[in-house]
Amino acid sequence: MSGPHLPARLLPVSDPAASVDPGLLSRIQAQRGRVSALYGTLLHSPPLAEGWLHFLTAVRQQSSLPPMLRELVILRVAVLNGAPYEFEAHRHHAEQAGLSAAQIDALASGAVEGRFDATAMAVIAYTDAMTREIEVPDPVYAAVRAAFDDRELVELTATVGAYNLVSRFLVALRVGATGAKPAA
Repeated sequence: MSGPHLPARLLPVSDPAASVDPGLLSRIQAQRGRVSALYGTLLHSPPLAEGWLHFLTAVRQQSSLPPMLRELVILRVAVLNGAPYEFEAHRHHAEQAGLSAAQIDALASGAVEGRFDATAMAVIAYTDAMTREIEVPDPVYAAVRAAFDDRELVELTATVGAYNLVSRFLVALRVGATGAKPAA
């Protein structure tokens, strides 16, 4: 997740209160606590920001997936896709969900062996397969299938897919990068 510091490609909407529906801003603030750089950038397209908010709120806040596993997935996807903004944005959530500092560091470094139980390791393997190869090998699928019911399996899969979307959006537009001017 390290690399040269590059400027953002698109800065967040400079004054969302002046240019965006106040109801949308209120919903973002209610669900997220603030208008982050991610949502500020999404607000260049209010319909996408609205849909994103609805979908990602369902993934993060209305899923039956254990919060520790959800945050493990989010951090793992961030590492695999080189999205430090996503990783740092979820570090605190991961700690609150029960991941230790050593486990978070292991996810950041990739040295996960021996740091997680069998279910978490199955989730890591599933996340890796979905993110790196897209097609999940049968043995990897069998391990998560044995650990989760139908709803949890759907929510796990949606979480991996959703945070691949998030990380790829963040990386492509360099959301969260500091710098006064966007890259041309």
